Amino acid sequence: MEYPRITKKPYAQWTPKPNLQDYVQMRQTFSWDKLARELDWFDRENINIAHVAIDAHVKTDRGAKKALIWEGKKGDVEEYTFSDLSQLSNKFANVLTDQLGVRKGDRVFFFLERVPEIFIGILGTLKAGGIIGPLFSAFGPDAVKDRLADSEAKVLITSPALKKKVVDIFPELPALENVVLVNRERGKVDPKDLLYGDMMAEASESFDTARTHKEDYAIMHYTSGTTGKPKGAVHVHGAVVGHYATAKYVLDLQDEDVYWCTADPGWVTGTSYGMFGPWSNGVTQAVYEGGFSAKHWYSFLERRKITVWYTAPTAIRMLMKAGDELPRQYRFDS
Repeated sequence: MEYPRITKKPYAQWTPKPNLQDYVQMRQTFSWDKLARELDWFDRENINIAHVAIDAHVKTDRGAKKALIWEGKKGDVEEYTFSDLSQLSNKFANVLTDQLGVRKGDRVFFFLERVPEIFIGILGTLKAGGIIGPLFSAFGPDAVKDRLADSEAKVLITSPALKKKVVDIFPELPALENVVLVNRERGKVDPKDLLYGDMMAEASESFDTARTHKEDYAIMHYTSGTTGKPKGAVHVHGAVVGHYATAKYVLDLQDEDVYWCTADPGWVTGTSYGMFGPWSNGVTQAVYEGGFSAKHWYSFLERRKITVWYTAPTAIRMLMKAGDELPRQYRFDS
């Protein structure tokens, strides 16, 4: 079957213009220091990823702009502006510091599906000066135990269903002081359980974000463990300069884009380019909670009018296996 020829517009007709317009000139004049000054630092040495990604936009005219469009497995939709995420992450930072005793440098790990609470929680932890550790929700007990034990995580944020998978390992984790449950499904919980919703309801929307140094630890991602015990790789707050630069010039994110990164937060791509890269550029991000399904993915691309899509080669191969007829049922004008 023949396909229509794709014609490329002349550069003069491109709207908007790409952020990187002259590679040779950029290569000659590029300066990390100059680029870093585009971000909202506390001072020359101190910066906080969550502040740059969210709160800095609230100080501009982007506060009412959509930051997160979330669609659940059952089709439910939730939308959050930059102001919404600022206030909710402030509340979570207060939950950590006031109710759970989290201090700068404490590790807070997340064993959750891709639900809004994982984004809010990660931002709030960074504001509190804690170190985040996102885990794949598909992990079994041993994988979770290895990472929580090695990191000496103080708090674990999970769901009732995922807690059942790992509850037996808790006695083997002396550093773990609190487990907080995100009970979106309204499942059965123990009266003694700490519930995210209840704790957030008591928390203030005001919080003074930690003035973290650019070399302060922010994120812990673990290697797969295929050659031995998983090893923790630590990213610092100053890394947001790299997130910002690559999202701006490599992904060419523009103010009006609607961006979708399919990576799970448990993978480094899921934080660097599923949170901090797009949000440091003030871009709207769409998130689909469910796993891979060619039909659902094509539908999501069409329905959410995605303009920039970040996914993995494996996913593209799986879409190819689904055949040529399926994508013809959808429009990808965006």
